[in-house]
Amino acid sequence: MIKIAIVTDGPYGERAYENIKEEFETEFIQLEAPVGAFIDEIEVPEDALKKLEKANIILTYVLHPDLTLELVEQLHNKVDWIIVGAWRGEGFKQQLTRFRNITAPENMCDLEENGDLVFDEFVAKFGRPIVKINCQGDKVVDVEVLRGSPCGATEFVAKDIVGRNTEGLANRAGLRIQHYPCRAPKMRLFSDDECKKEMAANMHREAFEKGLKESKE
Repeated sequence: MIKIAIVTDGPYGERAYENIKEEFETEFIQLEAPVGAFIDEIEVPEDALKKLEKANIILTYVLHPDLTLELVEQLHNKVDWIIVGAWRGEGFKQQLTRFRNITAPENMCDLEENGDLVFDEFVAKFGRPIVKINCQGDKVVDVEVLRGSPCGATEFVAKDIVGRNTEGLANRAGLRIQHYPCRAPKMRLFSDDECKKEMAANMHREAFEKGLKESKE
């Protein structure tokens, strides 16, 4: 089974760790953010680097761009994949993804298979939501999350709609993401907050809409 490492320098990543560790061997690593906007040299603690090197996939929720870039440059050739969950600006994204095994999704609940065995093993469990809905008549009696957002939002919505009427179900699923709450906008500095919230809401609405349609078929 693959190993996952989650690294952060701030408040993000804990929820993903709590969910991902239920499916994969997972390490949570907290780093201190560099002080100041302009840093001549970034030093990552040796013990942290050794832990990160043991992973197949690193998920970084680091907010400081210089620290993110340093981690990517030091570790991209030591691990199978690095998924950058927090980044700012398309230029920075292009700088990160110049390495073949770095991905920087718009939202962490937007991950899908890319044909790589290691990446796909992780994304089989975490990424763009897929749900299986069991209905009796017009009532939802059970929801199985086949693939969910790393933060746990999909499971949150799934529990909420059990026992509810199917009418308006998909729209409710999208709206409930706002109540989790979705943190995606806070990791996209200088971006359109509502756009990111809407993206996460739409992905969940579509997943539950598809699940409901399949349950009727």
